[in-house]
Amino acid sequence: MTVFASLVILWADSTPTPVPAYEGDVNLITPGVVGFAVTFLIAIATVLLLVDMSRRVRRVRYRSEIREQIAIEQAEEAITASDAQPGSRPSKNAQESDPPTTAAG
Repeated sequence: MTVFASLVILWADSTPTPVPAYEGDVNLITPGVVGFAVTFLIAIATVLLLVDMSRRVRRVRYRSEIREQIAIEQAEEAITASDAQPGSRPSKNAQESDPPTTAAG
């Protein structure tokens, strides 16, 4: 606790040094060529990242659509394959053409 108290006392006792006023033209203070180059490079990097991101999102969306389409086609093929197997499901025509049999007794 004494270390903390001594730090508070040192911090409270320090007097701020005054900053000298700028005597030149305030309009001449600019970031210059380096500041322009850095800003330009950040803007170019941002545009490239946005283009790449939109391309990746589009690719993911197309892949999911293709997966859904493949799943639908596989389900349709499974249904047609089960219809082609004999005895899987009786068709309506087979049920209507067979006469009902009665047991005579």
